Amino acid sequence: MENNSEVTEFILLGLTNVPELQVPLFIMFTLIYIISVVGNLGIIILILMDFQLHTPMYFFLSNLSLVDFCYSTAVTPKVMAGFLRGDKVISYNACAAQMFFFVALATVENFLLASMAYDRYTAVCKPLHYTTTMTTGVCARLIVGSYVFGFLNASVHIRDTFSLSFCISNLVHHFFCDVTAVMALSCSDKYISELILVLVVSFNIFFALLVILISYLFIFVTILKMHSAEGYQKALSTCASHLTTVSIFYGTVIFMYLQPSSSHSMDTDKIASVFYTMVIPMLNPLVYSLRNKEVKNAFNKVVNRAKLSLGLTF
Repeated sequence: MENNSEVTEFILLGLTNVPELQVPLFIMFTLIYIISVVGNLGIIILILMDFQLHTPMYFFLSNLSLVDFCYSTAVTPKVMAGFLRGDKVISYNACAAQMFFFVALATVENFLLASMAYDRYTAVCKPLHYTTTMTTGVCARLIVGSYVFGFLNASVHIRDTFSLSFCISNLVHHFFCDVTAVMALSCSDKYISELILVLVVSFNIFFALLVILISYLFIFVTILKMHSAEGYQKALSTCASHLTTVSIFYGTVIFMYLQPSSSHSMDTDKIASVFYTMVIPMLNPLVYSLRNKEVKNAFNKVVNRAKLSLGLTF
C-alpha cells in the first residue's frame, strides 16, 4: 500500500464532547464490553468443554462468538480510552489497522450467518441427510471461506481508502476509523473508491441475505407441512436463536445503509454504529444462552462440576 498522505495521525471526534456525559458513557460502554467479552468467551469455553455441543451448529456458533469478541475489541477499548483520558488521537497506521480488522471481522460475521442459515436449512428440511451433508470438511470449508472473503474484502477497502491523499483535514467525524468517515477526509478524487465500496458492500450483504432468506423460505415451508406438534416446536426452537441474531444484525445494517438520503445524518450513523460495533456482540451470546436449552444445560453442567470440585477441596 503506497502512502500518498501528508497526514500522520487522525483525531476521532467521538460520540459527544459534552463533559457531563463522558463518565456515564465510559461506565456504560465498559459494562457492555465486559458483558460482551464474558459472554462470547464463555460460549466458546462451554462449546469446547461439552462434548454434546461438538456439532456443526455450535462449531459455527463458537466462530461467531470469536468474531464478535474480536471486532468489538477492535473498536471499544479505543472509545473507552477517549471517554476516560480524552485520548482521541489515533495514528495513521493504527487507524488503518482498526479499519482493516473491523471490516474483515464484520464481513466474516456476515458470511457466518449465511453459513448458519444453510446449516439450519439442512437440519430442518433434510434431517436424514444432515450428518452426511454437514460433514466436518463442509463446515471447515464454510468457515475458512468466510474468513478468506472477510480478509480479502478488508484488503480491498484498505487499499482503496489509504491510497487516497489526506491533506486538508484529519478530523474523523466518528468514534472509530470507519471507511466512509475516513474516505470523506480525502482531497483526492474519490469516485472510483466510493463506487468500489458500494459495489463490494452491496454484494456481500445481499448475497448473504439472499442465502438466509432462501434457506428460511424452505424452512418455513417445511415447518408448515409438519403434522406433529412436537416436530413443529423442535424445528422452531432449532432456528429461533439464529433468526433472532440475523434480525438484529441485518435490521441494523438496513437501517444504517438503506435509509433515504434526506434523513441520513452523522448522528444517526454514530448511533447505528454503536449498536453494531458494541451492542450486537453483547446480545448474540445472550440470545443463544437464554433461548437455547443445550447451552443452558452445558452451563449447568459446568457449574455443578465447579461446585463438586469445590466441595471435594473443602
